[in-house]
Amino acid sequence: MPILPCPTCQRPVEWNAAAKWRPFCSERCRLLDLGAWMTERHAIPGEDISPDGAGSTPDPAADDPPRH
Repeated sequence: MPILPCPTCQRPVEWNAAAKWRPFCSERCRLLDLGAWMTERHAIPGEDISPDGAGSTPDPAADDPPRH
């Protein structure tokens, strides 16, 4: 089985069915990672969203001529 580093602490983790917390080495590392996502220290890049919830992406259908 491959041995990969824990995403949180870099400790080696053997990826097999017995590794209960994989890809993490422990429940502690799993919860630390979850907390980082919850506090937005981890985030997936994307466009900003305005406070009213409307995105800044233009609607491609708005450029289409009206159909009769």
